Amino acid sequence: MTLADRVNTFGVDLVRRYGRRVHKLAIHAGFTCPNRDGSKGRGGCSFCNNVSFSPNANSPNANSPTSSAAKPSTPELSVAEQIEAGRQVLRKRTGAERFFAYFQAYTNTYDDITRLSALYQQALEEPDVIGLSVGTRPDCVPDAVLDLLAGYRTEGYEIWLELGLQSAFDSTLTRVNRGHSFADYRRTVRAARLRGIPVCTHLIIGLPGEGRDAALETLNRVIALGTDGLKLHPLHVVRNTLLAHQWGRGGYQPLAMDDYIEIAADLIERTPDDVLYHRVTGTAQREILLAPEWCSKKWVVLNGIENALRRRGTCQGALASEQSSLRSSAIDRVA
Repeated sequence: MTLADRVNTFGVDLVRRYGRRVHKLAIHAGFTCPNRDGSKGRGGCSFCNNVSFSPNANSPNANSPTSSAAKPSTPELSVAEQIEAGRQVLRKRTGAERFFAYFQAYTNTYDDITRLSALYQQALEEPDVIGLSVGTRPDCVPDAVLDLLAGYRTEGYEIWLELGLQSAFDSTLTRVNRGHSFADYRRTVRAARLRGIPVCTHLIIGLPGEGRDAALETLNRVIALGTDGLKLHPLHVVRNTLLAHQWGRGGYQPLAMDDYIEIAADLIERTPDDVLYHRVTGTAQREILLAPEWCSKKWVVLNGIENALRRRGTCQGALASEQSSLRSSAIDRVA
């Protein structure tokens, strides 16, 4: 058996629905973030260096916590050019013929609605792009943006709103200088659900001051609100971040790989089986990763999670009866 036999993964769900492989193409569209441009803060979240997950960002130093720059690096390629470059790689690597345009770097709803519409439309004009996956913060999704995304759904495109919650605890969000609250997430999820827009929630395991119990409670809260998808990430320490300074002084101790694997398996067991897992781990580029070293070993971690579930004789949803009831109630209240 593989991990996909035990977890309801987004990739397998796409194959089931479209009859072929569909991949996300990451796009860096030159957005910034209210936690960097002075609207809510400067320097960003304590763990954030967008180069760690943005293949098209071209200046790691622009993400330094000591930088006063309000704008991130300007993308070298247009949206269409980035899609073309990505499709060439993925077609050779996986044989994929359909793609999501994944607006990934920084806060991809944080701009004038006219510019957002123009950028999204550039992606949707590509004939093999079936929809958008838009990564953003819970406090940066006004009604006008939700209405725009809902309009694309009525045109037949598949749209996902990816919300970087990370933790349901406001004390943790303050500790990592996140700049938003769980109440912001609650409002945005409810507004998205009213428009029929699926939500994928990003959660980080191993945030300062949090362990297994906090991760489980965060899961309970997002399931109760009715999230449609989940992404799990281990917290990794990368260069040019406040977290790197804290780690260097001994103020933060990253999770051991075995601990992350067991917590991820705990969460998967308690996730209703109709929630799609878009990701169960994350990696950082070796040239900027400081700790933990295992965050560069994607397949070791994935195999470890599958082994943990197999050892337990379990799978996604095995312990999710209570969470499923909470989720159904939340969806019914919105409907």
